[in-house]
Amino acid sequence: MFSGPGSPSYALGRWNTLRLGEILRERVSRGYGVTVMASAAACTVGFAALPVYEIYKAGHPPEWLTGLDLMGTLGLRVAVIPHYDNTEGGTHDTRFCYLGEPRLTALEEKLPDGSAVLGIDEHTAVIVDLHTSLVRVWGRGTTTIRRQGFSAPVFGGTTLALEQLRGMVKGTRPAAVPSSRQPAEETGDAAHRAGREAATLQEAVAAAELSFSTAQQTRDATRMADVVVELESVIAAWSADMEEDQGGEWARTVLHGLIRRLAGAAGRGLSEPERTLGRIVTPLLELRTRLRTEGAYELADAVHEAVAAGGVRVRDSTEGSEWRWEGEADDQQAGSPAEA
Repeated sequence: MFSGPGSPSYALGRWNTLRLGEILRERVSRGYGVTVMASAAACTVGFAALPVYEIYKAGHPPEWLTGLDLMGTLGLRVAVIPHYDNTEGGTHDTRFCYLGEPRLTALEEKLPDGSAVLGIDEHTAVIVDLHTSLVRVWGRGTTTIRRQGFSAPVFGGTTLALEQLRGMVKGTRPAAVPSSRQPAEETGDAAHRAGREAATLQEAVAAAELSFSTAQQTRDATRMADVVVELESVIAAWSADMEEDQGGEWARTVLHGLIRRLAGAAGRGLSEPERTLGRIVTPLLELRTRLRTEGAYELADAVHEAVAAGGVRVRDSTEGSEWRWEGEADDQQAGSPAEA
């Protein structure tokens, strides 16, 4: 059985009328035949479905529809998003099946605990063998398990046990997945080295996101800032080698997202501005300095705007930069100077 491109919401409406969802769930639970759901049809197979046309083309607020939940019969409580790495938008962020980062973040907040987004890149398939309980990622792209803003990539050519994928979705298994393109020991700095040695810009960005998430989980603000700076250098070098943009705008959109996450981490330490917030704001200001030194003024301004949105005020002088948190009047304290 095959279903492909079209409108997920229209398909769900028709299929529910025909009780096709019940038939398909029984088919999958029995392990009968081969069921292929591609493109828009893939949006329907999770417990939550993406009404992509209504959100992207008609401008409706981001919301989930009730999906067929074929993946639920496999013990996978996921919302499936195909075209995960789409870059057709040029200057617009069309990743995540044309959602972009802000709308995906808004939708992700509506997912219940114990669930995740299962993103599938273009030219990529996730093949579940119901008889062997093995999952294979096949094609030139990546499958991504995204939980609460943290992403774990599973590269093409990887085969893993269905139980391992269930654990990744629930957050009870490690995010690192062995593969021929990313060895199991490749975490932290090793993952970032893979970014610098990546064959494609997409692989470099994926490795940077993984390294950034690892640093965020360990609250290593300095490492998070380093990843941002180094990814900016990778993007600049890549753009200089290419006659056309070929993904540069998309990569820069990811970079902006990492900066927002780095700045957002500062907002979670507001109860202890000097001890906790300072650990993040100082590396952010150092990052801003390095970006300005390298001529990346747009990104430097983005850092400034991000910390300002979190209640941090920065004063530049010939001697350097000082910051002050203005979230609560009683807690206003100046941080240590950072080189401007």
